[in-house]
Amino acid sequence: MAKKKEEFKLPPGTPAPWMSTFSDMMTLLMCFFVLLFSMSEVDAAKFEEVAKSFQSTISIFRAGSNAVGDGVLVSMGVSQLNMLDEYINTSGKTAEADSDTLDPTKAGGAAEDELQKAAEQLELSREEIDSLREAIGELEEEKLKLSEALAEKMEEALAESMMLEQVDVDFNADYVTLTLNGAFLFDSGRADIKPDAVPVLNKIGVLLTKYADSDIEIEGHTDSVPLNGGRYENNDVLSSYRALAVFDYLKENAALDPSTVKHSGRGEYMPIADNTTPEGRAKNRRVEIKIYNALSAR
Repeated sequence: MAKKKEEFKLPPGTPAPWMSTFSDMMTLLMCFFVLLFSMSEVDAAKFEEVAKSFQSTISIFRAGSNAVGDGVLVSMGVSQLNMLDEYINTSGKTAEADSDTLDPTKAGGAAEDELQKAAEQLELSREEIDSLREAIGELEEEKLKLSEALAEKMEEALAESMMLEQVDVDFNADYVTLTLNGAFLFDSGRADIKPDAVPVLNKIGVLLTKYADSDIEIEGHTDSVPLNGGRYENNDVLSSYRALAVFDYLKENAALDPSTVKHSGRGEYMPIADNTTPEGRAKNRRVEIKIYNALSAR
């Protein structure tokens, strides 16, 4: 009788044949992806941010710790975002304040747009959005009241000094603006203060010392007529020197802290009237002194 053929058995501890094939395939795949990675470009800045975010802890971040990028992680169960935090802390002041803040409707529209963008990124509920909108609205009203009160004091003081014809007063939620006619302050194409303007600047210096508890900004403006030769290259340079001239005079003759006063030349780029008429150009040649209220940050 023929003997039954014995089955071949692997020695104890030997892996199954399929495992060798599988491990070979995994090794090849790993090599393939390593090659792909070696041919790709690594963003060094992003890699550094990733490394920094894991320096203090791994997987779990402490409350308020910075994550990758500029955002802030969830802390104490409440989502946070730097943009909204900065928006609230600066009382809703936007970059458009320089050009549009004299129009309250434009300022309010800018604030609404910023709030909507922040709300979309935070995925806030309708109730939370309404609450934020109400808080911002109350803050804007309070700022507007402060500016209005300051403007009234300025107008009263200017009326007593008989200077309302030389100085226009306006205000918005961020600041009060004193506008001085450029032809009254300077000769055409020059940045030297005229002798007739000195008494007015002296009285303005007293007002600023008495009523200005916050930052002050002095802006020089011109019309759009190009300069033909002369001491200054163009309207940009001329407006800067005119703002600097007023700043220097107030610094020397008024008890103001120079660190709270800023001066800048805005050239012809922010007209308040039509530059095609002599009257409009005369209005555009001006110096503006902006006095920020206590709730507004420059």
